[in-house]
Amino acid sequence: MLFGADCSVPEDDHLDRLRLVPPVFVPQRLAQLVELAREPTYRDVLLETTIGGFRSALPVYVSAFGSTEAASVALGLAAGRQAGRLGIPMVIGENVMPVNSYGRLEDDAERSLLGRIRAYQDGALDGYGGVVVQQSTEDADAEVWNLVYSDPNALPLLESGRLAFELKVGQGAKPGLGGMTLVGADAAARLADAYLLDPVFGGDRVLRSSSPGTFTEEILRQQIRLMRNNYPRARVWVKLPPARDVSTAAQVAWAAGADAVSVDGAEAGTGWAPRAFLRHVGLPLGECLQRIGHDRAPSDPSCLLVSGRMWEGARVAKCLALGATAGGLGRAALIAVDTDPDHGLVNLVECLALELQFLVSALGKYHVQALGPEDLWSPTPASSWATGLGSGPA
Repeated sequence: MLFGADCSVPEDDHLDRLRLVPPVFVPQRLAQLVELAREPTYRDVLLETTIGGFRSALPVYVSAFGSTEAASVALGLAAGRQAGRLGIPMVIGENVMPVNSYGRLEDDAERSLLGRIRAYQDGALDGYGGVVVQQSTEDADAEVWNLVYSDPNALPLLESGRLAFELKVGQGAKPGLGGMTLVGADAAARLADAYLLDPVFGGDRVLRSSSPGTFTEEILRQQIRLMRNNYPRARVWVKLPPARDVSTAAQVAWAAGADAVSVDGAEAGTGWAPRAFLRHVGLPLGECLQRIGHDRAPSDPSCLLVSGRMWEGARVAKCLALGATAGGLGRAALIAVDTDPDHGLVNLVECLALELQFLVSALGKYHVQALGPEDLWSPTPASSWATGLGSGPA
């Protein structure tokens, strides 16, 4: 399917089963009333936050789009331009440079890594947002981060503190596998030395697969330290798959100095993936949040970013209440810019912003980061979720 996994609602989505529960008594609204000298409204809810070291106008960001045809040209550029205008961070996914080039000299520069960076920069909101360049094993072989860090075209981002590098450990669409896409015979011949090629579809279309990389706790720790040492002016992000040890991996990354850890739920993914993985592999995002929350103090300031079916405000609000800093827009962003390449993502994010203001205000709070587990009710026992989450009969 062009935009990823089947979007039908799973039978037992942890997050969908939760409900946001406003209180009767709202002391934070009283404090806001005193400060404003009038009754607060939903328009008084502040949405601005910090995402992975970047000032962001909203608690959302654009998730990684890699080198698949769905995002390689028009949609990837449109998403970048609109994300810049909105003042939210954008992640440029893996394999863009090895597959589509860096973009300094090539005629078809729009497909390139530099083309996506420029699209974001051209309309970027001053002082907000940032560009995050993801790197996989093949990207490392091509020295993607070295090129970006030393490129004069990226200097404005670097000097304004709006450049980050993201180490890709895994992804939601296919945990345990590397990136995949279909390429033609000509591209396959060009990429044969760098990627695994498999003619599983017959004809002239070839499945191009990346290496998933090899990680232990010490390898992850040293990779992050290497990033901090080699690229001291860039922020450090780490992307994790919905793995059974996702909480341990997140704690290792934060302890090693990562500015942000992003976690894809099994619902996430905008790239090619085997159907067996889309339907049967990986933890749901709600379970990832539960496991991370169990091992993390409520006051922990570490930045946790999450993605997986983020297309309306209530799901983002639930994730924020469970400890996330922001929600990633992947498939929803692609569909939005495919619907309207000039304003689609802007329209989607403005809808999300209004919904978030409605919801946070109804909970008697006036900043998105004030949300907490007390704002949620679960039909399952509280012991199976974060401490303090309300519960009802099973």
